[in-house]
Amino acid sequence: MTTHDRPFGRYLEDFEVGDIYKHWPGKTITEYDDHLFCMITMNHHPLHTNAWFAENETVQGKNVVVGNLVYSLVLGMSVPDVSGAAIANLEVESLTHQRPTFHGDTIYAETRVLAAKETSKGDRGIVTVETKGLNQRGEEVCYFRRKVMVWKRGAAPERARPYGEDIWGDGPDEG
Repeated sequence: MTTHDRPFGRYLEDFEVGDIYKHWPGKTITEYDDHLFCMITMNHHPLHTNAWFAENETVQGKNVVVGNLVYSLVLGMSVPDVSGAAIANLEVESLTHQRPTFHGDTIYAETRVLAAKETSKGDRGIVTVETKGLNQRGEEVCYFRRKVMVWKRGAAPERARPYGEDIWGDGPDEG
């Protein structure tokens, strides 16, 4: 029998400059997603929440997904591959939105490693990555660079669960 732990994040030794992580899966942004995010974050701009306003008084002619939702979604997609085992997210160096995202667009994300350097403490390092969010047409809609502090493998706290190791007993249940 083999037990498989799903990896979540990487340690300093796992980051190679130039590596690209293709995050999976993508996410279609619905009108509901956009409106809920706007209400939670107190962004009540009618460009995001009022179809008549968007159709009649904006350049785009339809509702635009709030940019911070697009950024948050792309950042979230990168967590299992980049910062799931991080000590801290240190900095977002830049954030740009190249084109609008609309209700019904599906967003995908990819990250490239730019730098990985051990800190003076010796048990951790700082990784610099750049991440792109792309829509279903392959058009870049969001770009950001960030720095993440991550553990070296041997210094990372062991992952634990709030229950014992042998929840399955002696073998498959023969019911």
